[in-house]
Order: sequence, then structure tokens, then C-alpha cells
Amino acid sequence: MNDLRYAAILVAVMSVGTIFLRFLPFLVFKKRVPSYIDYLGKVLPSAIIGMLVVYCLRNTAVSYSPFGMPELISIMLIAVLQAWKRNSLISILSGTAAYMFLIRIWT
Repeated sequence: MNDLRYAAILVAVMSVGTIFLRFLPFLVFKKRVPSYIDYLGKVLPSAIIGMLVVYCLRNTAVSYSPFGMPELISIMLIAVLQAWKRNSLISILSGTAAYMFLIRIWT
């Protein structure tokens, strides 16, 4: 089998699998969504964001220069922009750009 045909079959199989997994909840919960699924839908996004923040900050060096200042400034910028604009995309992109700028000038 040539590489192009193999790649096309692989993409097709992965696409069907992804589509099936996306539609599976609609097939399973046709009538009403159980209360525990509703609860998880409300709680999990915040929990996942919290875990990502902890994961990203786990190796922050606070005992030597720059003492975690790029991370702290970027987190504060994200929090202020999110509270002010209520737009996650603007907050995250601005925080990321600020962090990238700060680590370049601080080191």
C-alpha cells in the first residue's frame, strides 16, 4: 500500500472515530442529562484551569533572579484583563505575550 493511500485511510478512520466520540453523548443522553453530568460540566472547567496553572508554575524559580516576577506579572495581567474585558482569548494571548517579552528582557 502506498504512503498516500495509507495516510488517507488513517485520516478517514481517525475522523470517523472523532465524530463518533463527539456525537456519543447526544446518543446516550437523548432525553435528559443526568444531574452528575450537569455538575461535572459546571465544575470541571475551573478545576482543569487550576490544574494547568499549577502545572505551568511548578518549576518557577523563586530563590534566584528574576524570582518568578515574569510569571507573577503575567498572571496578574491575565487576571486584570479577564476581570475587565471578560474575554479569555484576549486575556490569555496578552498574558502569553507579556510572559514571552518579560523572560527575554529579564534574563
